Amino acid sequence: MEDSMNRNSSNMRREGANGNVDGRHSAVSTDDELLDIRTGALEHWHDSDEEETSKNLNSSSSNLMDTLDDLPPGIGQYEDFHTIDWLRDIARDRMRHRHIIKNKQDGIWEKVKSAHDAWSGWVCVLLVGVAAGLCAGIIDIGATWMSDLKEGICAEAFWLNREQCCWSVSKVDIDDEYCLQWKTWSEMFGGSRSGAGSYVVTYFLYMVWAILFALLAALFVRVFAPYACGSGIPEIKTILSGFIIRGYLGKWTLLTKSVGMMLAVSAGLSLGKEGPFVHVASCCGNIFSYLFPKYGTNEAKKREILSAASAAGVSVAFGAPIGGVLFSLEEVSYYFPLKTLWRSFFCALAAAFVLRSINPFGNDHLVMFYVEYNEPWYIQELIPFVLIGVLGGLYGSFFIKANIAWCRYRKNSRLGNYPIIEVLVVTFVTALLSYPNQYTRLNTSELIKMLVGRCGPEDDTDLCDYKRNYSSHQMNETYLKSMTSSTVIGDGVYKALWMLALALVFKGIITIFTFGIKIPSGLFIPSMAVGAIMGRMIGIGVEQIVVANHDNPFFENMCESKQFCRITPGLYAMVGAAAALGGVTRMTVSLVVIMFELTGGLQYIVPLMVASMTSKWVGDALGKEGIYDAHIQLNGYPYLDSKEEFTHTTLASDVMRPRCARYGSAVRNDPPLSVITQDSMTVEEVEHVMKSTSHNGFPVIVSRESQYLVGFVLRRDLNLAISNALKLQDGIVYNSIVYFTNHVTENPNDPAPLKLRKIIDMAPVTITDQTPMEMVVEMFRKLGLRQTLVTHKGRLLGILTKKDVLRHIAHLENQDPESILFN
Repeated sequence: MEDSMNRNSSNMRREGANGNVDGRHSAVSTDDELLDIRTGALEHWHDSDEEETSKNLNSSSSNLMDTLDDLPPGIGQYEDFHTIDWLRDIARDRMRHRHIIKNKQDGIWEKVKSAHDAWSGWVCVLLVGVAAGLCAGIIDIGATWMSDLKEGICAEAFWLNREQCCWSVSKVDIDDEYCLQWKTWSEMFGGSRSGAGSYVVTYFLYMVWAILFALLAALFVRVFAPYACGSGIPEIKTILSGFIIRGYLGKWTLLTKSVGMMLAVSAGLSLGKEGPFVHVASCCGNIFSYLFPKYGTNEAKKREILSAASAAGVSVAFGAPIGGVLFSLEEVSYYFPLKTLWRSFFCALAAAFVLRSINPFGNDHLVMFYVEYNEPWYIQELIPFVLIGVLGGLYGSFFIKANIAWCRYRKNSRLGNYPIIEVLVVTFVTALLSYPNQYTRLNTSELIKMLVGRCGPEDDTDLCDYKRNYSSHQMNETYLKSMTSSTVIGDGVYKALWMLALALVFKGIITIFTFGIKIPSGLFIPSMAVGAIMGRMIGIGVEQIVVANHDNPFFENMCESKQFCRITPGLYAMVGAAAALGGVTRMTVSLVVIMFELTGGLQYIVPLMVASMTSKWVGDALGKEGIYDAHIQLNGYPYLDSKEEFTHTTLASDVMRPRCARYGSAVRNDPPLSVITQDSMTVEEVEHVMKSTSHNGFPVIVSRESQYLVGFVLRRDLNLAISNALKLQDGIVYNSIVYFTNHVTENPNDPAPLKLRKIIDMAPVTITDQTPMEMVVEMFRKLGLRQTLVTHKGRLLGILTKKDVLRHIAHLENQDPESILFN
């Protein structure tokens, strides 16, 4: 009977695999459909006959998904730096849910448990959203205060930043436009507000504060949480694809990342805190998921909470709840069912509401740079918008290649052994070169706010030095219209353009060396700053061309007269920010939504779409990967990108382990595959197999002669089960036979047998050796497989893991296969 069952099982696997080969062009549709097909197959035994299943709880129907409480603790969990089995976890959760529904009628307590299970997901994402909003509010307030601390302090209330300090007084020094309550460090030491001596003192203390903040950030990361460095988005993408990194989303990482972000941004480095917000929110999601066993004990379900948390992170970073949901869907999430979309939206909403209640910037908006104008744009301007998109794509491609080259050098040289010294050197150079230029001295968010803004009658900065023909006492409609229209630039704008050009070069270069150092560092804001500078400069150039050629028929609809042309350089800065960020990250849909939520410029969607799409096209033409995918590859993470196409014609037999050689119709394995038999190996022999190999799991076969496949058992589960049995079960010794079947032959003269059927997966995913790798890659992508077993004529031939697939793809793309470090 046992042999008959195995023959039938092998025939089913062979037929299914051959069916995949024959229908390889139509076998893969959507992630949800494939997951439902696979988990439906796993649960078929339970659904086919409810009554028989309830009578035979220990039959073959309750193998992998067994939810009984007598399993050893730790079974079904994963080791650090390993990939989860999506199918296993999803099927286990569905069986858990079926168990709850079945017991719902047993009493009030079971009804309460069922209700708790139903709303636990919504409660969890609500808590995550609230926590993310609170963290963002605290970080924004702290970073703003410490950034202003580099230049001075509020004399009467030191806890106020510069803007808040000036709100509290009514007397303002008109000559230098600084409120008298705000004291520069030169004044605090008895000097004056202006003059050479004051400049030197303020310059020196600016550098001292910057180095001190950067040193504290680096020490916090080095001592308390090394995982808190960087932006965290590459690792979050990898974790959401099913990879385990213990401690990366822990409480110490959350605390260190939050404090480190404030210190790093306050140091004036060319980095932002918006990217790390995704990491902070994901830490909140991981911590709160343990309050609900439904998510805390199931890695696949936990990733639904982490996807929602990623949306909340972008929501609080940019004040863009809808953009956050789309960012999670487009950029970071690997498995995104519809219910996760709803919960992500709710989580982003809760986070934005909490942050809005805190109002960290005091402007009734969630972000610092919110545009107040609604000037029209013209169809002719699509030409410079496309140009900006091209430049954004070129910059993004250059930045990715240069940053990856520098990070690879850091990783493979002695520089990587001195992270704190590197942070201090980068901070010293940044502070030294930033202070003389007013645009690089500014906080990056304030710089973007200035660049995307419009010059009004009250602005008398260099950037708004236009030659107006009306005096200020002519306060009529014509005067106000003239003050907001385009005209010839003055000397101040020329000076500002030179300073902006220097700032563009400086920020473009220094960000290459800053992103990747061992402190919390984001890339969104520096990339947007580079694009905004570039866009503002192009916008001023277009403005002057239109003003100088206002009589040209091509520009006639853009000018009412010589004095009244409507070109908004701030719009070009906004478009440039989107283009540069799109070139670096290769985002499209979510980027456009984030930008119009960020600036409030809903009417500028078309220019943003044009620039973002052009930027992506140019960037993709010069290099396929965005910055986050490039860092994933650099770190060797096992991330199988679902957006890439596999077009090669190799077969599973070319990639599997062990490799095979063919002699006619015979197939032999060389070297042999490490396997476990279902009923003939002792505990000692099984432990020897585990000690002599480092595999994550082992195929279980009928016998070494037949090689018919029975199932697959994970190394961790097997190790835990044997250890618990030796300690807790009477009669289990090293000579005990290990059984993975229901039929156990007991001999009174032999040691007690060890029954481990409940830990074996009786329905592992299998393919034949002739399955095209195109199909195999799609299976790993769509089903989230950890490994698949390869058979030939129904007999076990080899195994294919995610690492094997990734190394094969790297080899075909002329990359180093050994760069894939984890499985």
